[in-house]
Amino acid sequence: MAKIITSLQNPTVKNVLLLGEKPRARKEQNRIVIEGLREIRLAILSGFKITDLFYTSALISDSDLHSLELQHNQVEPTEISAEVFNRMAYRNDSGGLIALAEPRRLLFSDLKLRIKPLLLVLETVEKPGNLGALLRTADAANLDAVIICDPQTDIYNPNAIRSGIGCIFTMPVVTSTSEDAIAWMKTMGIKMFGTALTATHFYHETNFDQPAAVIMGSEANGLSKTWLSGADDLIKIPMKGKIDSMNVSASAAIVIFEAMRQRNFG
Repeated sequence: MAKIITSLQNPTVKNVLLLGEKPRARKEQNRIVIEGLREIRLAILSGFKITDLFYTSALISDSDLHSLELQHNQVEPTEISAEVFNRMAYRNDSGGLIALAEPRRLLFSDLKLRIKPLLLVLETVEKPGNLGALLRTADAANLDAVIICDPQTDIYNPNAIRSGIGCIFTMPVVTSTSEDAIAWMKTMGIKMFGTALTATHFYHETNFDQPAAVIMGSEANGLSKTWLSGADDLIKIPMKGKIDSMNVSASAAIVIFEAMRQRNFG
Protein backbone atom coordinates (compact mmCIF):
# COMPACT_ATOMS: atom_id res chain seq x y z
CA MET A 1 0.00 0.00 0.00
CA ALA A 2 1.37 3.42 -0.95
CA LYS A 3 2.49 5.60 1.94
CA ILE A 4 0.44 8.72 2.69
CA ILE A 5 2.30 11.93 3.51
CA THR A 6 0.89 13.22 6.79
CA SER A 7 3.69 15.40 8.17
CA LEU A 8 3.86 19.12 7.55
CA GLN A 9 7.63 18.83 8.06
CA ASN A 10 8.04 16.45 5.12
CA PRO A 11 10.74 17.84 2.75
CA THR A 12 8.47 17.37 -0.27
CA VAL A 13 5.72 19.40 1.39
CA LYS A 14 8.18 22.15 2.28
CA ASN A 15 9.45 22.25 -1.29
CA VAL A 16 5.96 22.60 -2.80
CA LEU A 17 5.35 25.50 -0.44
CA LEU A 18 8.64 27.07 -1.50
CA LEU A 19 7.74 26.73 -5.19
CA GLY A 20 4.38 28.34 -4.59
CA GLU A 21 5.85 31.31 -2.77
CA LYS A 22 9.17 32.05 -4.48
CA PRO A 23 9.64 32.86 -8.20
CA ARG A 24 13.37 32.22 -7.81
CA ALA A 25 12.71 28.67 -6.62
CA ARG A 26 10.40 28.04 -9.59
CA LYS A 27 13.11 29.29 -11.94
CA GLU A 28 15.94 27.35 -10.30
CA GLN A 29 13.99 24.07 -10.19
CA ASN A 30 12.21 24.64 -13.51
CA ARG A 31 8.91 23.76 -11.86
CA ILE A 32 5.55 25.46 -11.43
CA VAL A 33 2.66 24.67 -9.09
CA ILE A 34 -0.80 23.99 -10.51
CA GLU A 35 -3.89 23.50 -8.34
CA GLY A 36 -7.27 22.13 -9.33
CA LEU A 37 -8.62 19.44 -11.64
CA ARG A 38 -9.61 21.87 -14.43
CA GLU A 39 -6.26 23.68 -14.44
CA ILE A 40 -4.19 20.49 -14.32
CA ARG A 41 -6.29 18.93 -17.09
CA LEU A 42 -5.79 22.02 -19.29
CA ALA A 43 -2.05 21.85 -18.70
CA ILE A 44 -1.94 18.19 -19.71
CA LEU A 45 -4.11 18.74 -22.79
CA SER A 46 -1.83 21.61 -23.83
CA GLY A 47 1.26 19.41 -23.62
CA PHE A 48 2.76 20.58 -20.36
CA LYS A 49 4.82 17.89 -18.64
CA ILE A 50 3.47 16.99 -15.21
CA THR A 51 6.29 15.79 -12.96
CA ASP A 52 4.47 15.27 -9.63
CA LEU A 53 0.86 15.02 -8.50
CA PHE A 54 -0.45 15.18 -4.96
CA TYR A 55 -4.02 14.39 -3.96
CA THR A 56 -6.19 13.85 -0.93
CA SER A 57 -8.89 11.24 -1.25
CA ALA A 58 -11.09 13.26 1.10
CA LEU A 59 -11.61 15.87 -1.63
CA ILE A 60 -11.29 14.14 -5.01
CA SER A 61 -12.93 11.01 -6.39
CA ASP A 62 -11.05 8.11 -7.93
CA SER A 63 -12.81 8.71 -11.26
CA ASP A 64 -11.67 12.35 -11.41
CA LEU A 65 -8.13 11.32 -10.50
CA HIS A 66 -8.08 8.63 -13.19
CA SER A 67 -9.56 11.02 -15.75
CA LEU A 68 -6.24 12.86 -15.90
CA GLU A 69 -4.67 9.85 -17.65
CA LEU A 70 -1.37 10.48 -15.90
CA GLN A 71 0.15 7.35 -17.34
CA HIS A 72 1.03 9.39 -20.43
CA ASN A 73 3.20 11.58 -18.20
CA GLN A 74 4.49 8.51 -16.32
CA VAL A 75 3.49 10.09 -13.02
CA GLU A 76 2.52 8.11 -9.94
CA PRO A 77 0.17 10.22 -7.78
CA THR A 78 1.16 10.77 -4.16
CA GLU A 79 -1.56 10.78 -1.53
CA ILE A 80 -1.40 13.40 1.19
CA SER A 81 -3.57 13.96 4.23
CA ALA A 82 -6.24 16.66 4.26
CA GLU A 83 -4.19 18.63 6.78
CA VAL A 84 -1.13 18.55 4.55
CA PHE A 85 -3.20 19.47 1.51
CA ASN A 86 -4.74 22.45 3.27
CA ARG A 87 -1.24 23.66 4.15
CA MET A 88 0.14 23.13 0.64
CA ALA A 89 -2.82 24.58 -1.25
CA TYR A 90 -2.63 28.20 -2.36
CA ARG A 91 -6.42 28.47 -2.53
CA ASN A 92 -9.33 26.97 -0.62
CA ASP A 93 -11.24 25.48 -3.55
CA SER A 94 -8.61 23.54 -5.48
CA GLY A 95 -10.48 20.26 -5.11
CA GLY A 96 -7.84 18.03 -3.60
CA LEU A 97 -5.25 18.17 -6.40
CA ILE A 98 -1.87 19.87 -6.64
CA ALA A 99 0.61 19.22 -9.46
CA LEU A 100 4.14 20.24 -10.29
CA ALA A 101 4.96 20.77 -13.96
CA GLU A 102 7.70 22.01 -16.21
CA PRO A 103 7.01 25.57 -17.43
CA ARG A 104 6.95 26.50 -21.09
CA ARG A 105 8.98 29.47 -22.32
CA LEU A 106 7.99 30.29 -25.88
CA LEU A 107 9.95 32.45 -28.30
CA PHE A 108 8.54 34.55 -31.14
CA SER A 109 9.80 31.88 -33.54
CA ASP A 110 7.56 29.31 -31.80
CA LEU A 111 4.34 31.19 -32.60
CA LYS A 112 2.08 29.86 -35.33
CA LEU A 113 0.10 32.86 -36.51
CA ARG A 114 -2.94 32.92 -38.74
CA ILE A 115 -2.93 34.95 -41.94
CA LYS A 116 -4.62 37.85 -40.15
CA PRO A 117 -3.45 37.47 -36.55
CA LEU A 118 -4.81 39.32 -33.54
CA LEU A 119 -2.50 39.69 -30.55
CA LEU A 120 -2.68 41.13 -27.06
CA VAL A 121 0.46 42.86 -25.80
CA LEU A 122 0.84 43.70 -22.11
CA GLU A 123 3.52 46.06 -20.86
CA THR A 124 4.95 45.77 -17.33
CA VAL A 125 1.95 43.87 -15.95
CA GLU A 126 2.35 43.85 -12.18
CA LYS A 127 -0.64 42.15 -10.59
CA PRO A 128 -1.00 38.36 -11.03
CA GLY A 129 -4.77 38.71 -10.73
CA ASN A 130 -4.89 41.15 -13.63
CA LEU A 131 -2.66 38.89 -15.71
CA GLY A 132 -4.99 35.96 -15.11
CA ALA A 133 -8.05 38.00 -16.08
CA LEU A 134 -6.34 39.22 -19.26
CA LEU A 135 -5.43 35.65 -20.22
CA ARG A 136 -9.08 34.63 -19.79
CA THR A 137 -10.09 37.38 -22.21
CA ALA A 138 -7.40 36.27 -24.67
CA ASP A 139 -8.62 32.68 -24.49
CA ALA A 140 -12.27 33.72 -24.89
CA ALA A 141 -11.37 35.62 -28.06
CA ASN A 142 -9.07 32.82 -29.28
CA LEU A 143 -6.25 35.26 -29.90
CA ASP A 144 -3.13 34.13 -31.71
CA ALA A 145 -0.86 34.96 -28.80
CA VAL A 146 -0.26 37.11 -25.75
CA ILE A 147 3.05 38.98 -25.56
CA ILE A 148 4.11 40.14 -22.11
CA CYS A 149 6.75 42.86 -22.27
CA ASP A 150 9.08 43.64 -19.39
CA PRO A 151 6.90 41.70 -16.91
CA GLN A 152 6.90 42.69 -13.27
CA THR A 153 5.42 39.38 -12.11
CA ASP A 154 6.07 35.73 -12.85
CA ILE A 155 3.61 34.56 -15.48
CA TYR A 156 3.34 31.26 -13.56
CA ASN A 157 2.54 32.91 -10.24
CA PRO A 158 -0.06 30.64 -8.57
CA ASN A 159 -2.49 33.56 -8.33
CA ALA A 160 -2.13 34.25 -12.06
CA ILE A 161 -2.90 30.60 -12.78
CA ARG A 162 -5.85 30.64 -10.38
CA SER A 163 -7.40 33.90 -11.59
CA GLY A 164 -6.86 32.84 -15.19
CA ILE A 165 -8.49 29.44 -14.49
CA GLY A 166 -5.64 27.80 -16.36
CA CYS A 167 -5.63 29.98 -19.49
CA ILE A 168 -1.86 30.36 -19.16
CA PHE A 169 -1.85 26.79 -20.50
CA THR A 170 -4.29 27.36 -23.36
CA MET A 171 -2.74 30.55 -24.77
CA PRO A 172 0.65 30.90 -26.52
CA VAL A 173 2.47 33.37 -24.24
CA VAL A 174 5.81 35.01 -25.04
CA THR A 175 7.76 37.22 -22.66
CA SER A 176 10.01 39.84 -24.23
CA THR A 177 11.44 43.31 -23.97
CA SER A 178 9.28 46.04 -25.45
CA GLU A 179 11.95 46.86 -28.02
CA ASP A 180 12.19 43.27 -29.25
CA ALA A 181 8.39 42.96 -29.44
CA ILE A 182 8.09 46.13 -31.51
CA ALA A 183 10.85 45.01 -33.86
CA TRP A 184 9.27 41.56 -34.32
CA MET A 185 5.79 42.95 -35.06
CA LYS A 186 7.17 45.39 -37.59
CA THR A 187 8.92 42.50 -39.32
CA MET A 188 5.69 40.48 -39.31
CA GLY A 189 3.59 43.35 -40.65
CA ILE A 190 1.40 43.50 -37.56
CA LYS A 191 -0.12 46.92 -36.91
CA MET A 192 0.25 48.00 -33.29
CA PHE A 193 -2.61 49.86 -31.60
CA GLY A 194 -1.59 51.34 -28.26
CA THR A 195 -4.26 52.35 -25.76
CA ALA A 196 -3.66 55.78 -24.22
CA LEU A 197 -5.66 58.62 -22.70
CA THR A 198 -3.81 61.03 -24.99
CA ALA A 199 -5.07 59.28 -28.13
CA THR A 200 -7.22 61.17 -30.60
CA HIS A 201 -8.91 58.09 -32.12
CA PHE A 202 -11.56 55.95 -30.45
CA TYR A 203 -11.24 52.17 -30.46
CA HIS A 204 -14.52 51.67 -32.33
CA GLU A 205 -13.31 53.94 -35.15
CA THR A 206 -10.22 51.79 -35.68
CA ASN A 207 -9.77 49.15 -38.39
CA PHE A 208 -8.85 45.90 -36.67
CA ASP A 209 -9.64 43.78 -39.72
CA GLN A 210 -5.96 43.37 -40.51
CA PRO A 211 -2.93 41.82 -38.75
CA ALA A 212 -3.19 43.71 -35.46
CA ALA A 213 -2.01 43.90 -31.87
CA VAL A 214 -3.77 45.63 -28.98
CA ILE A 215 -1.20 47.13 -26.59
CA MET A 216 -2.17 47.64 -22.95
CA GLY A 217 -0.03 49.51 -20.42
CA SER A 218 0.08 49.24 -16.65
CA GLU A 219 -2.84 50.59 -14.63
CA ALA A 220 -0.57 52.89 -12.67
CA ASN A 221 1.39 54.48 -15.50
CA GLY A 222 -0.19 53.50 -18.81
CA LEU A 223 2.09 52.91 -21.79
CA SER A 224 5.73 53.90 -21.65
CA LYS A 225 7.37 56.32 -24.07
CA THR A 226 8.73 53.28 -25.92
CA TRP A 227 5.22 52.18 -26.86
CA LEU A 228 3.73 55.65 -27.25
CA SER A 229 6.30 56.33 -29.95
CA GLY A 230 6.61 52.77 -31.26
CA ALA A 231 2.91 52.00 -31.81
CA ASP A 232 1.42 52.62 -35.24
CA ASP A 233 -1.62 54.34 -33.77
CA LEU A 234 -2.98 55.30 -30.35
CA ILE A 235 -6.61 54.64 -29.45
CA LYS A 236 -8.87 55.17 -26.46
CA ILE A 237 -12.23 54.16 -25.01
CA PRO A 238 -14.82 56.96 -24.58
CA MET A 239 -15.15 57.75 -20.87
CA LYS A 240 -18.45 59.41 -19.89
CA GLY A 241 -18.26 59.27 -16.11
CA LYS A 242 -16.26 61.03 -13.42
CA ILE A 243 -13.10 58.95 -13.82
CA ASP A 244 -10.84 58.63 -16.83
CA SER A 245 -9.79 54.98 -16.74
CA MET A 246 -10.95 51.42 -16.13
CA ASN A 247 -9.37 48.19 -14.93
CA VAL A 248 -6.87 47.02 -17.54
CA SER A 249 -8.59 43.65 -18.02
CA ALA A 250 -11.95 45.35 -18.63
CA SER A 251 -10.38 47.79 -21.09
CA ALA A 252 -8.64 44.98 -22.96
CA ALA A 253 -11.89 43.01 -23.24
CA ILE A 254 -13.74 45.99 -24.71
CA VAL A 255 -11.14 46.63 -27.40
CA ILE A 256 -10.48 42.99 -28.24
CA PHE A 257 -14.13 42.13 -28.70
CA GLU A 258 -14.63 45.16 -30.92
CA ALA A 259 -11.82 43.74 -33.04
CA MET A 260 -13.58 40.35 -32.99
CA ARG A 261 -16.87 42.01 -34.01
CA GLN A 262 -15.16 43.63 -37.00
CA ARG A 263 -13.85 40.18 -37.96
CA ASN A 264 -17.35 38.68 -37.64
CA PHE A 265 -16.06 36.69 -34.66
CA GLY A 266 -14.15 34.47 -37.04
